[in-house]
Amino acid sequence: MLIELDVFGTLTAASLVLLAGRKLVASWGVLNTYSIPEPVVGGLVVALLMWLLHSTAGVQVNFDKTLGPPLMLAFFACIGLNADLPSLLRGGRPLVVFLAVVLGFLVLQNLTGVGLAVLLGQSPLVGLLAGSISLSGGHGTGAAWGAVFVERYHLAGAKEIAIASATFGLVLGGVIGGPVARHLLAKVRKTPGAAGSHQEPTLFEHPAEVRLITAPALIETLALISVCLLAGQHIARALAGTFLELPAFVCVLFVGVVLRNGLAAAGKYTVFERAVSVLGNVSLALFLALALMSMRLWELSSLALPMLGLLLGQTVLMAAYAIFVTFPVMGRNYDAAVIAAGHCGFGLGATPTAIANMQAVTDRFGNSPLAFLVVPMVGAFFIDLANALVIKLFLLPAAALTPTHPFFRSCQETS
Repeated sequence: MLIELDVFGTLTAASLVLLAGRKLVASWGVLNTYSIPEPVVGGLVVALLMWLLHSTAGVQVNFDKTLGPPLMLAFFACIGLNADLPSLLRGGRPLVVFLAVVLGFLVLQNLTGVGLAVLLGQSPLVGLLAGSISLSGGHGTGAAWGAVFVERYHLAGAKEIAIASATFGLVLGGVIGGPVARHLLAKVRKTPGAAGSHQEPTLFEHPAEVRLITAPALIETLALISVCLLAGQHIARALAGTFLELPAFVCVLFVGVVLRNGLAAAGKYTVFERAVSVLGNVSLALFLALALMSMRLWELSSLALPMLGLLLGQTVLMAAYAIFVTFPVMGRNYDAAVIAAGHCGFGLGATPTAIANMQAVTDRFGNSPLAFLVVPMVGAFFIDLANALVIKLFLLPAAALTPTHPFFRSCQETS
């Protein structure tokens, strides 16, 4: 039995998911203790219910996906509109250091993926799909490369593997961030003055905080977001197929940065940050709820055991890297712990998951403006450029070790 929900039904379901997630986090101590984001909790519960309905009664609910992309783009537009260039310049060194940390993880993620794939008797290309392509890259990157692997390297089921891996990562990225941060905060408390609560917070840090805004300010902000979406989409289409090609959300974020700082420099308009933060947080929460409640977990269960082992190995790697590399390199302080939680979010899932992880931590333990400055810029902008380079670095050797590749066949014939 197939149940199709239209855009209004889907929006209603997503809103109820967020309310259910908030109730569960508030009433179940362990979720609050380990700072699990509310959209992740509510979305995962609904996804599990959908799996149960599908398995026991043969009922499948299809949610309308129309709202997903605009909500994601609106969130990134708000990140851009919230980015003050003088603040970015002040955070220059941590930004470069964190980018180096992320680049190192991309390489290690693919080495682990290829290595585990070979050990488990899979093609090295499967290891790449379950590496930085789908985990750090997300669903869009995974789907794009999956199609390439099918057409160019004849890897059966490549797109399905990529989508399932990205889905798995989206869930685990939102689940492990809080526990990793809590583990690290036990070390931070031993360092006098390590907590960042004395710092001036960014407005994205506390999504539940009451903020006074007016209807005109809200309309002005909606206009700015609309300009970001329109211009960003045009730029993305213009760059498509060139060596400068970038995902649409990166272009939207870039337009937001230029618009906010250009208007401020010209003295024409000052972005109303309270309205930006409210709309950004609403877009983020709804996007995550839609993404998680729409997951088809039965597709994950159909993965072969080696594939599940490979993805679990990547999850352990992300947690270990955040604890033993990200945290110490970024300074072993409160900001570093929040950044580590964010790294878990986009290292396995996506930048919205990273922001939700950090919001869950800062809501309980205090402000971390540095984390909310550094993580979105690296996770939403620089990581796609770095990931493209790393994927190409691994692609030729991995393809050469694939049984369908001419080089592999020639080696077999020679031996």
